[in-house]
Amino acid sequence: MPTPTRDSRSPRANIVAPSSTKEARALIQRVLDTPQLALAVPRLAPELLHQVILRGGLEASGELLAMATPAQLERVADLDLWRSAQPGLDEQFDARRFEAWLEALLECGADVAARTVTRFDASLVTAGLAHHLRVFDVAASSPYVTTDGEQMPGMRAPGATLTIGLAGYQIVARRTDISWDAIVDVLRALAQDHGDYFHRVMRGCRTLSQAGREVDGLDHLLTDAGQAAYDLASAREQRREDRGFLAPPEARAFLEASRHVRLDGESAPAFDPLAHAYFRLARATAAPAGRDDTVLAAGLDDAAEADAAATAVAALTGVLAESGLIAGPPRALLDTPGETPRLRQIHAHLQNVLDHDPGAHSRRMEELGYLANALMAGCSIQSRSFTAPEAWAAATAVCNLGLENWPHRWHSHAAAVNPVDRNLVTVFQVGWTVLHDEVCLLASGDLIDVLKSNRVPDRETQAGLNALRRELTRQVRAGTPWKAREAMDVIATLDTPAWAALLGLIDECPVIHAALGASVAASPRGIDPGAFEFVSENVQIASVRAFLHSLPATLRP
Repeated sequence: MPTPTRDSRSPRANIVAPSSTKEARALIQRVLDTPQLALAVPRLAPELLHQVILRGGLEASGELLAMATPAQLERVADLDLWRSAQPGLDEQFDARRFEAWLEALLECGADVAARTVTRFDASLVTAGLAHHLRVFDVAASSPYVTTDGEQMPGMRAPGATLTIGLAGYQIVARRTDISWDAIVDVLRALAQDHGDYFHRVMRGCRTLSQAGREVDGLDHLLTDAGQAAYDLASAREQRREDRGFLAPPEARAFLEASRHVRLDGESAPAFDPLAHAYFRLARATAAPAGRDDTVLAAGLDDAAEADAAATAVAALTGVLAESGLIAGPPRALLDTPGETPRLRQIHAHLQNVLDHDPGAHSRRMEELGYLANALMAGCSIQSRSFTAPEAWAAATAVCNLGLENWPHRWHSHAAAVNPVDRNLVTVFQVGWTVLHDEVCLLASGDLIDVLKSNRVPDRETQAGLNALRRELTRQVRAGTPWKAREAMDVIATLDTPAWAALLGLIDECPVIHAALGASVAASPRGIDPGAFEFVSENVQIASVRAFLHSLPATLRP
């Protein structure tokens, strides 16, 4: 969410700006100063290593990447080198981010950068370089004389200004806005010290540099570049599926279906077919017993080295814990000290299941993991992707809401007599439907009604409010009111806390922003722009209704 400024017409609250990057630089320096860091990094979970890189900045993390194992690099690359145009959409390989990886690695020296690059699969490096380079054989690109004596200029890339001959290849930049020197330095080091790997990558880039087949309209085959991109994405998707991740299309389909569960039916719906297929595949491809794929440990020569590694891991873990990277969900206000816990329903349910059937409890936890993965892959929060802790907290909160709103008539149904057998996927769907209907759609409808009745003297502001009403109405009819988010900026000119609160409510995953309480109470206190709480019980929905009831007066000029 963009940080709003304080408006003179709504002095109720200041929005406090987030901390600067100074803390991030301090974190990465503390990590790099950890004794025996080279022993600790290979034993760090890849997801945690990725969080360190994100928090500290890629440009300062080259040394950490250079210490990582090939398995770690593969998993970190799967997380970091793929981007989607919007949260929840399919992710595409980001060649620009790969270029930034090369620049970060070069801070450790060209030889270290080249050695680290060889730990990646050659197809990924080929894909990363082929976006920036065209590669030809020197013989094909050099001038030559035909058998008829005609002088031919050889193959030249049109408009090429950055080019170099290296180890029998002519390498040409596709654009001038690339880190040409960094790429060349890495390639030279590869050619000098890792010849086989270098030639494998160059041959791949050469194939992708060709003009392509003749278009005859008789087939719809992918080009070589298109096939390479498809193969790269498919391999990544398969690796992530093997580790329990959910593909974005399946996640979106599940979440969309979960918004429309019939709560007035005579019985609970059957277990979701998408979730059923996911668990069936997950169990069929489960890792062999005894395999631990969360922390990647290298072999140790002796007990002294093992002790040193344990000490180094403990020191690094302490640094990361102090920084909050190993803490619970950030900026979530689920349980306030001194108040009744917001998650008592789900906690009691899981405890009851554990007491009566430990096997069922294990299945319930697997279902929570599936739900968190679905939110991360197919949903957005405040126009960004979920973090893993946020996704877990949101799934737990929605399940708590589902248990509280579980239809009474379903309790007497044969399939629901034993609460231990109540799966959390269906519980989540109940809560997700309530969240969509009683928060998102309710807030959207009330805001449309306010926009119809309220008028402001400023013509430009009124025009923006009219445009918002039209866009919000259109998106509500489509079932996606959160897509009117950008048009809601005009609300900030009337009341900044109300605007921030509405953005939280009219969202793909509705949350209660800290500004909601400030707007209702009209309290002149500072508000953290990132502070929110997930909706987990009906008392919070009641506070939303109170806020919406006060909205006409709040937005009145």
